[in-house]
Amino acid sequence: MTVPREMPEKWPRVRAAGGAEEERRVRANAREYNEKFQYASNCIKTSKYNIVTFLPVNLFEQFQEVANTYFLFLLILQLIPQISSLSWFTTIVPLVLVLTITAVKDATDDYFRHKSDNQVNNRQSQVLIGGVLRQEQWMNVRVGDIIKLENNQFVAADLLLLSSSEPHGLCYIETAELDGETNMKVRQAIPVTSELGDTSKLARFDGEVICEPPNNKLDKFGGTLYWKENKYPLSNQNMLLRGCVLRNTEWCFGLVIFAGPDTKLMQNSGRTKFKRTSIDRLMNTLVLWIFGFLVCMGVILAIGNAIWEHEVGVCFQIYLPWDEGVHSAFFSGFLSFWSYIIILNTVVPISLYVSVEVIRLGHSYFINWDKKMYCAKRRTPAEARTTTLNEELGQVEYIFSDKTGTLTQNIMVFSKCSVNGHSYGDVQDVLGHKAELGERPEPVDFSFNPLADPRFQFWDPSLLEAVKLGDPHVHEFFRLLSLCHTVMSEEKDEGELYYKAQSPDEGALVAAARNFGFVFRSRTPKTITVHELGRAITYQLLAILDFNNIRKRMSVIVRSPEGRIRLYCKGADTILLERLHPLTQDLANVTTDHLNEYAGEGLRTLVLAYKDLEESYYEEWSERLHRAGSAPEAREDRLARLYDEVEHDMLLLGATAIEDKLQQGVPETIAILTLANIKIWVLTGDKQETAVNIGYSCKMLTDDMTEVFVVTGHTVLEVREELRKAREKMMDASRSVGNGFYQEKLSSSKLTSVLEAIAGEYALVINGHSLAHALEADMEVEFLETACACKAVICCRVTPLQKAQVVELVKKYKKAVTLAIGDGANDVSMIKTAHIGVGISGQEGIQAVLASDYSFSQFKFLQRLLLVHGRWSYLRMCKFLCYFFYKNFAFTMVHFWFGFFCGFSAQTVYDQYFITLYNIVYTSLPVLAMGVFDQDVPEQRSMEYPKLYEPGQLNLLFNKREFFICIAQGIYTSVLMFFIPYGVFADATRDDGTQLADYQSFAVTVATSLVIVVSVQIGLDTGFWTAINHFFIWGSLAAYFAILFAMHSDGLFQMFPNQFRFVGNAQNTLAQPTVWLTIALTTVVCIMPVVAFRFLKLDLKPELSDTVRYTQLVRKKQKTQHRCMRRAGRVGSRRSGYAFSHQEGFGELIMSGKNMRLSSLALSSFAARPSTSWIETLRKKKGSDGSTAGSPSGMADKMLKV
Repeated sequence: MTVPREMPEKWPRVRAAGGAEEERRVRANAREYNEKFQYASNCIKTSKYNIVTFLPVNLFEQFQEVANTYFLFLLILQLIPQISSLSWFTTIVPLVLVLTITAVKDATDDYFRHKSDNQVNNRQSQVLIGGVLRQEQWMNVRVGDIIKLENNQFVAADLLLLSSSEPHGLCYIETAELDGETNMKVRQAIPVTSELGDTSKLARFDGEVICEPPNNKLDKFGGTLYWKENKYPLSNQNMLLRGCVLRNTEWCFGLVIFAGPDTKLMQNSGRTKFKRTSIDRLMNTLVLWIFGFLVCMGVILAIGNAIWEHEVGVCFQIYLPWDEGVHSAFFSGFLSFWSYIIILNTVVPISLYVSVEVIRLGHSYFINWDKKMYCAKRRTPAEARTTTLNEELGQVEYIFSDKTGTLTQNIMVFSKCSVNGHSYGDVQDVLGHKAELGERPEPVDFSFNPLADPRFQFWDPSLLEAVKLGDPHVHEFFRLLSLCHTVMSEEKDEGELYYKAQSPDEGALVAAARNFGFVFRSRTPKTITVHELGRAITYQLLAILDFNNIRKRMSVIVRSPEGRIRLYCKGADTILLERLHPLTQDLANVTTDHLNEYAGEGLRTLVLAYKDLEESYYEEWSERLHRAGSAPEAREDRLARLYDEVEHDMLLLGATAIEDKLQQGVPETIAILTLANIKIWVLTGDKQETAVNIGYSCKMLTDDMTEVFVVTGHTVLEVREELRKAREKMMDASRSVGNGFYQEKLSSSKLTSVLEAIAGEYALVINGHSLAHALEADMEVEFLETACACKAVICCRVTPLQKAQVVELVKKYKKAVTLAIGDGANDVSMIKTAHIGVGISGQEGIQAVLASDYSFSQFKFLQRLLLVHGRWSYLRMCKFLCYFFYKNFAFTMVHFWFGFFCGFSAQTVYDQYFITLYNIVYTSLPVLAMGVFDQDVPEQRSMEYPKLYEPGQLNLLFNKREFFICIAQGIYTSVLMFFIPYGVFADATRDDGTQLADYQSFAVTVATSLVIVVSVQIGLDTGFWTAINHFFIWGSLAAYFAILFAMHSDGLFQMFPNQFRFVGNAQNTLAQPTVWLTIALTTVVCIMPVVAFRFLKLDLKPELSDTVRYTQLVRKKQKTQHRCMRRAGRVGSRRSGYAFSHQEGFGELIMSGKNMRLSSLALSSFAARPSTSWIETLRKKKGSDGSTAGSPSGMADKMLKV
């Protein structure tokens, strides 16, 4: 390679001292040279473990759980014979079981990640090695290699485009994996390499590229190619990024610049994170608290033991000597402390964690088996890809959604139009009246047109009649649609036309003209051929006035065969209506009414106009256009002024209305989730106006909103100022409501709380370049405050990494549960960052599904996932935990009270078999049944009353307050459980007059009372009885008595005399009426306060679920019918959709002829209702108070109306 004179003699360092890459230097066809820089290979890795690291890394992760470390510590204590009063197997067996189950689950998840990695890494690619194309696996591709791509192949790495099969080194790509957009984009090789079309020339290519280091900016690339003593600037237009798909291009060659983890796609993919639920984190805290409580109890009992041994025990040394090695009361107390730690450890048994995993597994299967979340069209069921996050589905406060493919089908349909003041497109019945919903007749028959697209459907035959009758305005309308566009046409077979449009809505307009008889057939750089009602007409294309975001319109100037020069224009209604000739004012008024009507139905509107040009004026204007186009400075401004000059005094033709098809049920789903107090943010790579249109279509944005703020600043100061003005407007609106309200809100210490309590509904729309500034450290809080005060937030033109940053921002400051949902690879980092990731198995591959925690095929299933499965999972888990802590404190604290009556000797009340079986057999299955099957209201009511979801968001059902209530109830039960039998046994006698009190009889009585009380308690806690619940509860009681009598039987004593010494004790004890009266008294005294409290609470302070159940009973009695919800339309604002999804610069490309083939010159529902939170008081307290009271009383009737 010849080094150009401009290249510095001494190269700058590629890597900084710290190892970070400062710049990248790549030489083509020079592997040895490039390997010196130790660039990453093209092998990707998303898995966490391998065979060697799995066991140590997984065990390390599992022992980060406080509970697992706690049980390991107890196991070590139980192995010390001097202090262990329980067998070691009572801890090690369940501990190993828990670790094994978790390890198997983690290994399975990582296996699928390995499988996905291998599938990608083993894809085949053609690599130019030694002048010959060889098939190589993707993982063997290296930086500096030249690879060949063929049509419809994925791009293997980030490539510099060198040449292609298209003229001028052009190629077409689809970037759905990167930004979610399915419309084609154009990339072009630099001219000096575009002629390197054969392998021999490419093999001799030794150019060197110096460029930026690896980064995550999808829309930017800067570098320089040095070759043949010259240097050539490189930009993003010369790059093909990994994840793109080559379309409509036979082949292309590219030089690998970034490979594997250095590619922009992988740089935007967040790392796989270990996700825990908020309940898991709370349980870790509670375990520490319980351990502290356990230590306190151990200290108290140890001190008691030391005092007792010093004062009393010394008197019994003759026949109760201290154990060997114990020489003082203090040391005896020290050993007693550790013994009590072992005995009392059952306040948090390891069976708790086994049960939690079993319950979560059951909830996951319910999601997988749900037929109402099964998509028959795609044969795709819902899938819970993780079992650890189910209850968090019931606590979601923020949903972050992709747009394309998630909310929409990305299918544009020509729905309605207005031509010369007449509206077409309404479905009519046989009498010519507007048909009602559900009365749709047969579509219009286009069989007269052999070139019609059979997939196109239109329902108003009057428009076709106008075409056939020769209405000149209708003809001119469709002539404009067939000429004013940048669509490319390809005719593979005679009469089979294929349109390649930059945007799906532009394709819909050209397809509509095609079906109505104005068929765009082909184009060259200077002509457009249209078949008008079967007659081929070629128009001379004089100019394309291209679209951009400021103009919001595009125009073409054509010369007809008769020599008439005419300008055709289409664009945003707000722009074009200002540029019409005054004579068209009356027509403009009528068309405006139609536009309002279309916009009210959520359609994307567009205005069409034309203007005849004089030959002399056009020649003079064209000369000025040519000079402006070649001007070295201010070229864009000069062109814009000329465009604006000619696009005035136009004559109005009409308007179009395109439906961007939403997925089925999207507006209803968003409305219901909004009623559940869930905020939905749309994060999309699409353009601002397109995203806003979808926001209106899916009812996220409505014309009833107080204001929609649009942030489009390009600098930090501009963005900060726009956010400040938005907050000021919201605060001013609050002031206008009334001083009393405003003062009340200002009493909050946090501005966010004030903003979130403002009156009125607001929305925020922000662009990607503005969001980049808003996410900076010194402005992110201001952005979050503004966004969280809005009902809806739409972020446009965002990169995959920005999506993740927005999610992380909300997680960081709001401490709320977040859910991200998307369908493409551009959503992966967002899905990984959110607490819960949901993948849509849609049109953009399976990357989002593979990275997700839950997956299904349609957005509408999210409603059922959260409001039914999520809410039930949260409810069940909370009830399970409350009951579990209650029953174990009731069980364990009896040992504490007994310690004061046994000389603090660490003697247990129950025998060790009961201690072992209590959590494994006697009480495990009933609580599992409740945790898996319980419901408070049926699924239909969960969907009908979204406000039922709010307790999960406020964490009302299991928090520190509820935990202490459960503990208090357990301690209360343990006191009665010990002291009632103790008091009775003090003076009780048997039937034969002998003393009833003995240690084993007391143990049997207390144990029996405990099992009966906790069984009755779970019966009270169970809200939804199934046959399984009955079987488990009463079966567990039966199993207790069967095992009790078996352990005290003659048979076991004869087989194991040292283990089962107390023959017949259970039979003799339970034969005494006094014992049964004691058990009955204990049960009544323990249970009656709970029953009384619940009756009073139900009567005086019912929760919404109580009211819903009561209403359900009343409905059954009265047999009333449900009222149907009515769909409400939206009227008011107008939005133009077409121009905004178009890419600037494509018109110039067409006019240049660069994208023409040399051979042929042709590339042949439900409106969101206002709601009042039924627990506003609790929501106000959420920020400052961790524990929150129940729902306010007297709200039942109001709640049911929400």
